[in-house]
Formats: sequence, C-alpha cells, structure tokens
Amino acid sequence: MKLNYKKTGTGETLIILHGLFGSADNWFSIAKELEKEYTLYLVDQRNHGDSPHSEDWNYQVMAEDLNELMESEGIKSAYLMGHSMGGKTVMAFALQYPEKVKKLIVADIAPRYYPLHHQVILEGLNAIPIGQIKSRKDADDILSGYIKNMGIRQFLLKSLGRNEKGGFEWKINLKTITEKIEIVGEEIDSDQSFDNPTLFMGGENSDYIKESDKGDISRLFPNSNIIYIKNAGHWLHAEQPGAVIEVVRAFLG
Repeated sequence: MKLNYKKTGTGETLIILHGLFGSADNWFSIAKELEKEYTLYLVDQRNHGDSPHSEDWNYQVMAEDLNELMESEGIKSAYLMGHSMGGKTVMAFALQYPEKVKKLIVADIAPRYYPLHHQVILEGLNAIPIGQIKSRKDADDILSGYIKNMGIRQFLLKSLGRNEKGGFEWKINLKTITEKIEIVGEEIDSDQSFDNPTLFMGGENSDYIKESDKGDISRLFPNSNIIYIKNAGHWLHAEQPGAVIEVVRAFLG
C-alpha cells in the first residue's frame, strides 16, 4: 500500500510512525527540531490520516507498507521510531528486515500482548452520527459523554475531516478498526533477533513498559536499553516533547 507521508529536513533518514487513532501530524512539534539534523518521514499508517483504507490490518501488512515506502523512496536503511501501535510496527519490521534498520526507537510499548482497552473510545467514536453533525462541537459534545478528558477528545477529533460535499468524514477507517481492534494488542515475536542499537523509551507515569517486559525485550532486542521520560504518560511526545527530542538526539547521535 502506498502510504501518505510528509518529508522534511536534511541528513540521515529517520522514519516516524504514530500510534492508534493518530497520524503523522502528531509528530510535527518533534519534527521541527529534528529536521535540523535528519531527513524525516512522518508517515500515516494504513487506515489512519490520509493513507488508504483497507480491511487488511495487522502488523505484518503494516511492516510491508513500511518496506514499500522505503523501496519507493530508494531508502536502503534508516533510523526508525514508532509510538505505541507504530512501535509494534517498527519492531515487526526490524525483526523481518534487520539490514534496513540502523537504529530503532520504540516509544512506550513492549513486544508483549496487551488486552483490549479501547472499547470506551470506540463506543464514543461510533456514537457520533457522522453524516448528521454540523460542527466539531457537535461531535465533541457527544464524545464527552464517553470521554471526560478534553485533551484525549481533541486528539481523537483530529481524525475528523471534511468531505467533498462539505460534511464530515472520518480519516481513520473506523469500521475496520472497530472490527479488528484486537490486532493492536497482538504480541510481536520472532525466532530471530534485531541486534542493532535499540532504545525503548517509556513514560514514567505509564504502565505500558513493565519490569516483566525486560525478558522479552532482551531476547528480541539484545542490544537495547530502556529509559523513562519523567513526568510523562503514554503520550510522552506530546507531554514532554523537549525531553523526547533530547533523548532521541543523544541516542541517534
């Protein structure tokens, strides 16, 4: 699948993948700093942002999407960074195509299986009558009945776009994501390991990377370290962008 992406900067190539319900736009503030040293590809994964929709949705096809992008751009190898769902995509890619990854950064996710925990979000998004609402406020009013946190609602409603007739439509493939949400939590595993330098970057206030994850991380990524960003939760790049930029520069540099 030919993915939508935004390319900026100069230098060695760094490809960044967003998480579930996100898009390339989530990383703009980080990109404004890192583009001074790197050629950045901010990618919309399939069923998100401005990339195509498909009923096929799993980490194997998302890794193949990334491979297609690199081949079409003539990128033989690159630095990869992915957050949450994007972190699992880059893990799967690195294990399958280790020769194409110089260094790997995984933001606040481990390779293990995660149980379903997005049901309320999906209920709220599906409760919005997309063909009837007149404004973003209409959508937010409905979503607030399911999600009290305004910041999370604002993040989710970034996927609300305008169609050719001036009405609203979802940029995300809400139908497929709802039907196949269990794939987001799937384990990333392999008989092979990725031996190049790898950084697992967790949020101090997040429980996505636990002490019990260290065994699987070491087995699959033996040349890895785990650090935690202070005063950050799961959306560490939004909560502590300065610290994330500093860590990324230090690791890649």
